[in-house]
Amino acid sequence: MDTARKGFAGVWLKTVGLALVLALFIFPFIFLLINSFKANTAITSNPLSLPPSLDWTNYRNAFEKMSYTASFLNSLTVTVLGVALISLFAAMTAHYFVRNQTKFNQYTFMMMVAAMIIPFQAIMIPLVKIYGTLNMLDNKWALIYMYLGFGSPLAVFIYHGFVKGVPAELEEAALIDGCTRTQTFFRIVFPVLAPTTATISILNVLWIWNDFLLPSLILVSPHNRTLPLSTFSFYGTYSVDYGPLMAGLVLTILPVMLVYLFAQRYIIQGVMQGSIK
Repeated sequence: MDTARKGFAGVWLKTVGLALVLALFIFPFIFLLINSFKANTAITSNPLSLPPSLDWTNYRNAFEKMSYTASFLNSLTVTVLGVALISLFAAMTAHYFVRNQTKFNQYTFMMMVAAMIIPFQAIMIPLVKIYGTLNMLDNKWALIYMYLGFGSPLAVFIYHGFVKGVPAELEEAALIDGCTRTQTFFRIVFPVLAPTTATISILNVLWIWNDFLLPSLILVSPHNRTLPLSTFSFYGTYSVDYGPLMAGLVLTILPVMLVYLFAQRYIIQGVMQGSIK
């Protein structure tokens, strides 16, 4: 009887603890959503109060002031191309390192892993100065190129462990059947890495879509701004338009939240496989 009570108490405490953690994480979004339907005076006077009605004026104003369609397309272009290039080149690089165990490749892999500990803030000023001298600022393609450079080390590190688990005999059999090395990679190796690719892609989508610092340094023209940069248009010199700002933030994070909700099982699957390896 005592054992059953202790077991029930343990389950109850675990449930309560998880509920508190969930409330802690979800509260900022609920706070943001509630205030997105309120006027500035209501937000500043009592930010925790419920809105009197679902007034969509803030969302209409945010949609227009942010140039939401153009900003959404800019974010979509940068995110999709950045994630695709990181996944493709990182997988190919990791495969090459695993299958060609030379001293040069080992040192190069170690340098890529070591590069992950360098904070971006330490190199952002030289980076902007160099690319400004080369006339490559205010360009979405330069931003995608930078995301490829900053995102590849972690992706290569993750892929490297998974490629080790792919039997080399599969590739040898494909080569015997007449496949080239490129065909072997894309037909045999890359499909096996699908769970890892899904995990890396989702993590990079969350990073690139929500990133503010790097685009703020590279993209200057209003027509090139991504969604996080567009939300900055609600800040004036002496005031902040809180209502439309809250609505703009909801419109910014909503697409990536939907992507995450639909793809979370792939993330869990990739993480579990990584822990097993």
